[in-house]
Amino acid sequence: MDFLQLAKKRHSVRKFSNQKIEKEKLDLILEAGRIAPTAANYQPQRILVLDSEESLEKLKACTPCHFHAPLALLVCYDTSASWKRSYDNEDTGITDASIVATQMILQATEAGIGCTWVAHFDPQLIRTSFGLPDYLVPVALIPMGYPAVDSAPNQTHENRFSLNRTVFFNSFDGISKGKPSEK
Repeated sequence: MDFLQLAKKRHSVRKFSNQKIEKEKLDLILEAGRIAPTAANYQPQRILVLDSEESLEKLKACTPCHFHAPLALLVCYDTSASWKRSYDNEDTGITDASIVATQMILQATEAGIGCTWVAHFDPQLIRTSFGLPDYLVPVALIPMGYPAVDSAPNQTHENRFSLNRTVFFNSFDGISKGKPSEK
């Protein structure tokens, strides 16, 4: 499958079967995250695999968006390891963790595993529930598993602006505001 086909095929899966993800497929997904580019190659990503009943129950207390997935990845970054921009000390950890998460999501899709990016969680509850030290910042939860038979993309999945609404050459003249549903 070429990249654009893969990117178009990927959608947020919110309904999963009970089938467990095979270790080989999970290893492939985690490897895709491991090789992701990060600022200065500092690799500050820290990923917690939540696959035990106990961990998945804890997760349910932290977010309504667990979707009863048989596994979830908690993607964090280590502030003591992330690169900081010299001009303003901007921490690139959230960007690095986001790139890592995106590569894992795309690899999951190619492997036939459904998932979704979840940012709707209580970060403090995540910290205490999973014993995160202060220097780890949770960025994303990725519930994943085999999609349920009746799983389907959200009705707005294919709503996209045209390129001339999101891409500009040399200046932002004529930029407009709004979400895809406000075309």
